[in-house]
Amino acid sequence: MSRKIESPNDALLHRSAISGDILALQRVLDSGRVHVDCCDQDGTTPLMLAASNGHLECVRALLEDGADVKAQRNTGTHALFFAVQNGHDDIAALLVEAGAPIDLESHDGGTPLFSAAQCGHLGLAELLISKGAQVEKTMKDGASPLFVAAQNGHLAIIKLLLDKGVQIDRPRNMDGASPLWIACQTGFTKVVRELIRRGADPDRAKDDGATPLFKASHKGHLDVVEELLLHRPRLGLLQ
Repeated sequence: MSRKIESPNDALLHRSAISGDILALQRVLDSGRVHVDCCDQDGTTPLMLAASNGHLECVRALLEDGADVKAQRNTGTHALFFAVQNGHDDIAALLVEAGAPIDLESHDGGTPLFSAAQCGHLGLAELLISKGAQVEKTMKDGASPLFVAAQNGHLAIIKLLLDKGVQIDRPRNMDGASPLWIACQTGFTKVVRELIRRGADPDRAKDDGATPLFKASHKGHLDVVEELLLHRPRLGLLQ
């Protein structure tokens, strides 16, 4: 039986997974006329759709019917990615229990922990780390989970990662920006304060010589500038 959507039953399975119609989903699975992992042109499976939309019972039914928790879309993302991205703690826990790989990468090198860091889902970050997620993993551009959390202003995630001992000044390799530098650019004062308190270098410049103070000033983030000045950074804005 083909995994590509080819029949009305395949399409119905996808629609049921999106809407959370467990009765319709179970009927089409029980018919034996669909492949549980039938996918669209992007490689999206019913399990991914149910996980993304938060339909726990549909996820459970698909898993019981043999859905592949390791199946990946054309981008490399998978069901656990979508559950984490959308903050569905119960579904993420179920997928992990069913054997979803914690650190299975997308094509840009990201893992579900990056999604938790980007979206600020603390409980999910804790779950993933407790199951062995690599906290020092980097994407292909060199960004770490700490960098992504700093970029998006998620202080609780930052504290969690720092408590796990991650490198505080680890730069993104595409441009040399550190977590502190990116927080200064985006204007998250509390993040800047916490990173410096934990030992981040307020003078660490990006590869082009722009310092955190320069970038905060350039972006007009007065509170960040004032926070940096409390720590007596070099006043030369470019190195």
